[in-house]
Amino acid sequence: MINDLDGIAWSSMGHAYGPADDVPMWLRAMTSPDAEIRGRALDDFYGAAHHQGDVYPCTAASLPFLFDMADDPATPDRASIVALLLSIGRAAVDRGDTVYIAPDGTLSTATADSAALMRERADTFVAYATDPDVRVRGAAIEALGLFLDDTDRALTILQGRLPAENGIGERLLIVRTTADLALRLPLARTPVMAWLDTLADDTTADPDIRLASLVHRARCAPADIGAAIVPTTIDLLRELTPAPRPGPDDQGCQGRSGACACTTDANTPTAEDVPPQIAAVFADLERHNRVHAPTTTLLRTFHDVLDARVRERTTLLTEQLRSPDPATRHDAIRMTRDLIVHWRGDHRELVLLLANCLLPHDAYTAAAAAETLQALAPVAEPARETLAAYVTAQRTTHGPAAWAHPHPLLRRAHREAVMALARLGDVRAVPSLLTALDDDVDAWRAEQVAGHLRAVADELVPRLSRRLVDIDLARQRSAMSAGAVVHALAELGDPAAVDAITAFAGAAVRHERWNTAASAVDALASFGTAAAPALGVVRPLADAADVNVRAAATAALWALERDPADVVPRLEKLLDSERNHATIDVLGRIGPPARAVLPRLRAMSHDEHDWTRVHAAAALWDIAGETEADLVVHTLSAAWAKNDATSNLVLTCLDRMGSAAAPALPRVRAELALPRRSGRYANLADDEELQRMCRDVLARVAGVSNDPSRSVDTR
Repeated sequence: MINDLDGIAWSSMGHAYGPADDVPMWLRAMTSPDAEIRGRALDDFYGAAHHQGDVYPCTAASLPFLFDMADDPATPDRASIVALLLSIGRAAVDRGDTVYIAPDGTLSTATADSAALMRERADTFVAYATDPDVRVRGAAIEALGLFLDDTDRALTILQGRLPAENGIGERLLIVRTTADLALRLPLARTPVMAWLDTLADDTTADPDIRLASLVHRARCAPADIGAAIVPTTIDLLRELTPAPRPGPDDQGCQGRSGACACTTDANTPTAEDVPPQIAAVFADLERHNRVHAPTTTLLRTFHDVLDARVRERTTLLTEQLRSPDPATRHDAIRMTRDLIVHWRGDHRELVLLLANCLLPHDAYTAAAAAETLQALAPVAEPARETLAAYVTAQRTTHGPAAWAHPHPLLRRAHREAVMALARLGDVRAVPSLLTALDDDVDAWRAEQVAGHLRAVADELVPRLSRRLVDIDLARQRSAMSAGAVVHALAELGDPAAVDAITAFAGAAVRHERWNTAASAVDALASFGTAAAPALGVVRPLADAADVNVRAAATAALWALERDPADVVPRLEKLLDSERNHATIDVLGRIGPPARAVLPRLRAMSHDEHDWTRVHAAAALWDIAGETEADLVVHTLSAAWAKNDATSNLVLTCLDRMGSAAAPALPRVRAELALPRRSGRYANLADDEELQRMCRDVLARVAGVSNDPSRSVDTR
């Protein structure tokens, strides 16, 4: 059938990157005897014709050819073809009967057509489910839960496959697919749940099957979850993960199937034009997608099912982090991070357990734990001493070279621990950071965290200033590093950095790097009048053509010389620009001398955009005070109720308002009662700050209300 490819009008169809006339070339290459050619063809198809799970007309047109390849025993790597079919089919079923505009402008029914074809070829997947290739069987088993609509037949096949499979991964997949079937087909729910109950209660069955049945039974009926499910899960986990025998060659992250290949991480070469920050992001993504223990996917599913039951999830994670199986412990680190990032609570014990994963003999797991503690910095305080001890021990053993140790795992573990310690503001991170900056060894990592260490600004600012001056703005990739250095210098707050930042701002203007120049001018503004020597550079930029530079320079003029007569008219003109939020904030900082803009701000407090209303309302309070209190509180409360991403900005203003914020207290109390983190984009640091501000607002208003000379209703 592959010879019929030329009979399709591929060029009339499109994919993510243009006309689809390259699709037949990829399909032919998927049958190449050369593994590299096949792999490249699959990558190209996934990247364009199945981009991010999309199903285009060319994707649907490819299906008959893909099925033909999968049916042919002579096709090399049939498992990858079946996996591609499964991926396309899953995406098509998820999107349902979606009709959308194809790249050629016509209405496309590609998803509905693909889903229909998958159901028509359900018998093909039934045959694949008994294939000699375990990877073909795995993809086919999952497909049965998606495409086979005959409930009895699907359940019979899946139940029959369970005793036929020997691998734990395949057996767990069968149980999960059976639950998928029940969730997709209402008629399957009762028999599936009865079968899962039987398996879960069968004390003669393997613990992995019992555990999977217990979890997926809960997935089918989360409302039925009882108090015994987590203790039972823990008992089954203990059966599955007996303590390994310690040996002289203990390599740390090992599971029931042996050592993880990832414990031999090597240096990954990167193209010269790829910034190291970008390369590191992709390396992190690859690590985060690794699974080390066979029960990990199952336990992740269980945590998803438990959802808001934070206490039960904490109990389960405590068991996972204390597991005698290193692979189970390692995978629990990521799950613990997910819980703490998304849910509020007292996470001290989990943080301490993460700190216990900083094991000197297991650098792979130590690096993962340190990376997580760095991400959890606002709540990682209980791990401070353990982090410091780990960093000190590494430097004692390996000397200053620990930051640049030749072994990639030891090096990464040390760096992550140093950066986590620095984010806690602990000066014990400084020796390693100075090594990075002085020897220029992955100094960009030190630049990211240096701003948290104000106590040693005198050591860091000269080094960072030299690095800033040495940045070559003629190179395209320099802007990323420049932004980190400028930000760190602003955070450190030492006026000794002003000269370097001023020179850098001038260089950015000469190279027409307008965003970089704006960032540098913003940094100068953070020093206030201490940056007055920079006025010679800043003042001309207040008339720059680029609006970002003009807005930053105008704000800096106020910060550096505090002349409202000059700045307020400039800011009023900027209210019509895309930088109006930052402009409004500067007007608020100016306060009463900016009264001339009050009519504009009142109008903007009714703007259709939530953020504009909040910024305008906050500035109204700062300029006019009590006379605008009713409008301000109403505007802030309404915006917060509609868009909780505005919460931190709203609370910052409410805190300044004192007793005038009393009408907003019910919303403040309601926010503190929420179990899930909120705030701007549900960011952990923002949410911790949000909770602190909520408590401050309540305390401030309650304190005012206790003054007998004031009468404020705080109900």
